[in-house]
Amino acid sequence: MIARTLFTEEHEMLRTAARRFMETEVAPHHERWEEQGYVDRDVWLKAGAAGFLCASMPEQYGGAGGDKLYSVVLMEEQARAGCTGLGFGLHSEIVAPYIEHYGSEYLKSAYLPKMAAGEMIGAIAMTEPGTGSDLQGIKATAVRHGDHYLLNGSKTFITNGWHADLVIVVAKTDPQAGAKGISLFVVDTSMPGFSKGKRLKKAGMKAQDTAELFFDNVRVPVANLLGDEGQGFGYLMRELSWERLQIAITAVAAVEAGLEWTLAYTRDRKAFKRPISEFQTVAHALADIRTELEMGRVFVDRCLQLVLEGKLDAATASMAKYWTTEMQFRALDRCVQLHGGYGYMWEYPITRAWADARVQRIYGGANEIMKELISRNL
Repeated sequence: MIARTLFTEEHEMLRTAARRFMETEVAPHHERWEEQGYVDRDVWLKAGAAGFLCASMPEQYGGAGGDKLYSVVLMEEQARAGCTGLGFGLHSEIVAPYIEHYGSEYLKSAYLPKMAAGEMIGAIAMTEPGTGSDLQGIKATAVRHGDHYLLNGSKTFITNGWHADLVIVVAKTDPQAGAKGISLFVVDTSMPGFSKGKRLKKAGMKAQDTAELFFDNVRVPVANLLGDEGQGFGYLMRELSWERLQIAITAVAAVEAGLEWTLAYTRDRKAFKRPISEFQTVAHALADIRTELEMGRVFVDRCLQLVLEGKLDAATASMAKYWTTEMQFRALDRCVQLHGGYGYMWEYPITRAWADARVQRIYGGANEIMKELISRNL
């Protein structure tokens, strides 16, 4: 493998601790969590106590004050363990940054320390039943009434939605203004008029709670507006590059794990009195996977360097998300094939990784949208 040069000794110490956490506090419970459709709440508190939430957030708000690579290490170790039930990445590196970057001092102080401790779980509500990747087509509205907004509408496919204590909601404050009429709000789920629908049953990521959310004349204080009214679409576009790169990070890490499981299986499984890894068809398939894995990792690591330099652009992030998630599903599908009938058994980690991988090509913007964004920059 090509040596990685991004990470320091401190990053690797965190990696060791995170791997131990996944092996002791998460993996033993994950099958049960998949059956119940959500992880136990206490794992969030354990992660917060260990410093595994909001790692790149400033210390003054309860974070670890690390660079983005601290969060990357945590994402990679979660993907490596196949523990997709944890919504830590979205909570720490999507929801918290919106509050950190665009929230008032009041919002930062009120919510970020509790998020870092795992006492409050965050979600972001963009998608609606009829919109998908078309954020400008949302129907949820927030109408100003004195010192409050009245928020109405519904959202679906919301990760962490069932556990959520706070939700960043995308709504239209001026339905006639298109993208310029979209605003973001921090909604406390204890506010009257807010309700959670049923947990949605998915083809993969079964332990990750995903829910519908409903807003019926929710009175959201003006103080809970993120940034300026009408600027929400711009904020979303600014943050989406990092969100899409996070998907690419997990895609590459999941392929690395899948390859390790498959190498172990093919070296142990025998046919015609020899390990199947010695057959040319199998060996060449593994060589293909290794090659694509290395290509993806080098590209993603270069994107991470651009993140550290503040230079990652939307088109490059879209390329990373598009290519790595296609590679992920292609590679894991071949790994399943190399496991034979066992590859279709849920008890095998490769089977769950394969099922979990399918949504990576959809969320964060469908890959068809990624290609559209890339083509605009040709």
